[in-house]
Amino acid sequence: MSDKKKIPVPKEFTESQFRPQPEMLQIQSRPNKLFIGIPREISLQENRVALVPSAVETLVAHGHRILVEKDAGEKSSYTDHDYSEAGADIAYSTKQVYEADVILKVAPPTLQEIDLMHPNQILISPLQMPIISANYINKLRQKRVIALAMEYIMDESDTFPIVRIMSEIAGISAMLTAAELMASTSGGKGVLLGGISGVPSAKVVILGAGIVAEYATRAALGLGAEVRIFDNNIYKLKRLQNQVGRPLYTSSLNPHYLEKELLSADVAIGAVHSKLGRTPVIVSEEMVANMKPGAVIIDVSIDQGGCFATSEVTSLDKPTFIKHEIIHYCVPNIASRVSRTSSIAVSNILTPILLKAGSTGSIEHLMFNNPGLRHGVYTYKGCLTNSYLGERFDIKSTDLDLLMTSNL
Repeated sequence: MSDKKKIPVPKEFTESQFRPQPEMLQIQSRPNKLFIGIPREISLQENRVALVPSAVETLVAHGHRILVEKDAGEKSSYTDHDYSEAGADIAYSTKQVYEADVILKVAPPTLQEIDLMHPNQILISPLQMPIISANYINKLRQKRVIALAMEYIMDESDTFPIVRIMSEIAGISAMLTAAELMASTSGGKGVLLGGISGVPSAKVVILGAGIVAEYATRAALGLGAEVRIFDNNIYKLKRLQNQVGRPLYTSSLNPHYLEKELLSADVAIGAVHSKLGRTPVIVSEEMVANMKPGAVIIDVSIDQGGCFATSEVTSLDKPTFIKHEIIHYCVPNIASRVSRTSSIAVSNILTPILLKAGSTGSIEHLMFNNPGLRHGVYTYKGCLTNSYLGERFDIKSTDLDLLMTSNL
């Protein structure tokens, strides 16, 4: 074949494979400075605060702006001066605080507080199942707020850090509260929780074998009480015995054995946690009616609906009621009794999340890469994303992963 009949091919088509190719690198998100608001809690006799001054100082040192409402830390023995010295700005109106991009609360916002919110604002607060309503959910949707439930946020080990730390406090507080309620001065039968020489000790029945149960068991045994623990998870029962370091009376949730132990129990503690939605009712009203008159029920599970059929939400100013001659204590924020300790505990968990969110660009960016954080989201820019709440209130729910992908 002659050279004249050759078809000329441009060099860029034949030599392109020898050229260096551009490297595709992930674009790093710029660090973002968060604007965080801490309102003063006004509901449910809440005494805690979401961030303590030491945490504020850390966040401010990283360039974040913190706006704290006047007297927000007063019930946890933190003054406005403490926050101001830590670098926070003090707001003298609730409306001013709700101008922040991120709102941190240790009690669910009231409907009036939701009215102050704005689109794309991020709310991190508890989601206390018994007190929320369809109106509450719809208001958050109308405001297009991204709402995260503290108690459903998971960490890298698939545990619930807020639930765990509050459970430790609640377990100890539950036993100390039970001891008080059994005293004659509190309307009880005048029974000492711990045994003394020649007098049998009180019997405590604990439902659940998680962290609340572990710390309640430690406190009860330390005071000298008899303890009976029920849970259907045999691994949890074994773990609890190993953690306590001694053999315990444990059983699966067999109704026959449970009813038998409740008949002679002086204290019954509900310590069952549900990963999604409401806690199952384990003790029927008939079982409660058959308990000893003057016995005490402390339902720590009440923030998820309660595991006793007779449980009703109470508050710290009126924490008890009597039904079937049994004293019921059903305060959802039991840890608020020791508000300073609880505030430090919550703050220790929220601060690393906020620091990480600032370094990755925003809380929303962090949510995209963090399934544990996404697990806590229940409303996202006008959509309900929690299927349990959707079924409960007959509101359409949408998968969060689909919503976040469509917003990229």
